[in-house]
Amino acid sequence: MLGFDAVRPAAPTPCFAFSAGQSVLPVRVVCVVLCLLGSGLALVTPTAARERWTEQQAMDWYARQPWILGANYVPATAINQLEMWQADTFDPGRIELELGWAETIGMNTVRVFLHDLLWQQDAPGFKRRIDDFLEIATRHHIRTLLVLFDSVWDPNPHLGPQHAPVPGVHNSGWVQSPSAAILADPSQYPRLESYVKAVISAFAGDQRILGWDVWNEPPYSGKVGGSYAALEAPHKGERVRALLPRVFRWARAAGATQPLTSGLWGESWERPGPVSGTPLIQLQESDIISFHSYDHPAMFEKKVVALSRYHRPLICTEYMARSAGSTFENTLPIARKYHVGAINWGLVEGKTQTIYPWDSWQKPYDREPTPWFHDIFRTDGRPYDSKETALIREMSGTNRAAQ
Repeated sequence: MLGFDAVRPAAPTPCFAFSAGQSVLPVRVVCVVLCLLGSGLALVTPTAARERWTEQQAMDWYARQPWILGANYVPATAINQLEMWQADTFDPGRIELELGWAETIGMNTVRVFLHDLLWQQDAPGFKRRIDDFLEIATRHHIRTLLVLFDSVWDPNPHLGPQHAPVPGVHNSGWVQSPSAAILADPSQYPRLESYVKAVISAFAGDQRILGWDVWNEPPYSGKVGGSYAALEAPHKGERVRALLPRVFRWARAAGATQPLTSGLWGESWERPGPVSGTPLIQLQESDIISFHSYDHPAMFEKKVVALSRYHRPLICTEYMARSAGSTFENTLPIARKYHVGAINWGLVEGKTQTIYPWDSWQKPYDREPTPWFHDIFRTDGRPYDSKETALIREMSGTNRAAQ
């Protein structure tokens, strides 16, 4: 979900080092992260109720899975996570329809974002709606990768009605979780812990869930840019870096039997040499390794090769931005060659408006772009490009005719 206006992170100040030339440590390393929180210092030791999976445990799990192929999903009727899940706007009929389209092209996975405010608003109702979603997805032979927190786009989410999409602008209503105000207030962290533990414990053994993506695109440095820079929490990078290992610990303490991950993104970790800071935490804490790559195929393959040294299953949880050079045609063959799971950004054109490129934040579009940036289907179910859907069906081994 890397935005055009997001700042590409500089290399973070290392608080510990790990050689990228080595395998992920076979014995769990207890690392101490000294991070700035507000006016004081917080000491975080990421221990856990269960250990991170061993390489063998992770590979055994992966061997039982089909080739993971799917899309990041929000229904066409929702501008963001809140509109997707709140009782007044939850749309199971639309979800049933759209996941049916995903099934026809052989997709078996969707990555779906949750939000901490939804649990605070209506925990029993939110739990029922998650269960309803999982049931719909299962009817279409689709499993779900659930995302708990997200550091991208608007840092001031609010419950209730969401604003209308800004015309011609990519993802104009997507919101962060937790908010800047909550992230800046450590007294709120016990509520975040309650959210993580409650959601995961409710579905800890649920086979309809492929895994838990505990934090989407955590910041890699203290630099903050983009359209929302003035609204971000002070010391956002340090705060998230301190919270991230704790979220992994909370998830394990809640009894998650599914794998945990947090996707590597941006740059620096794919180059030879030591990995440090937040990317290191992601590597050390993840049962399986996930990453994002909106890159040309040569860079996508470079990232796959760089991560293969850790001897864990790999899933690319975000890719496919046509005008940036990331396409189904040039990415899926590489993913299948290396048996890397592939989850592209966007299934159906809708209120997120992710058919528009990231640069629409600087200059909104007044017509449909050519090509579309993300997404596969138009709102009526017609493929944007029938050659793409034919390729996806072929790569998945699905011979069903498109509806």
